[in-house]
Amino acid sequence: MICYCIRGGNVDSKFSRAKEAISQKLEFPRDIILDIPKITIIGDNEISIENHKGILLFDEKEVKIKTNLGSISIIGSKFEILFMVGETLTISGKFKTVVYERNV
Repeated sequence: MICYCIRGGNVDSKFSRAKEAISQKLEFPRDIILDIPKITIIGDNEISIENHKGILLFDEKEVKIKTNLGSISIIGSKFEILFMVGETLTISGKFKTVVYERNV
């Protein structure tokens, strides 16, 4: 299992640095404190995204998920939602590409 966490927010801001420092000192998971997505990809056929903000697009060839940092596009086929509760989403299918589109 491979786990990718995207660093979020404006790193130069004092508020973001303070939240990150607090999460490290208290040993809280950064993804929860900073409200950034935690993405777990298993092979080329399953992806779990925690802290997402909704599904923007779900069709035969593409799934687009909204996050606080931007959107995550999954290109492929045979998509199926395996699990969706709160801000956690698990999708299966045959993935060709996963693209991170950051907010600027």
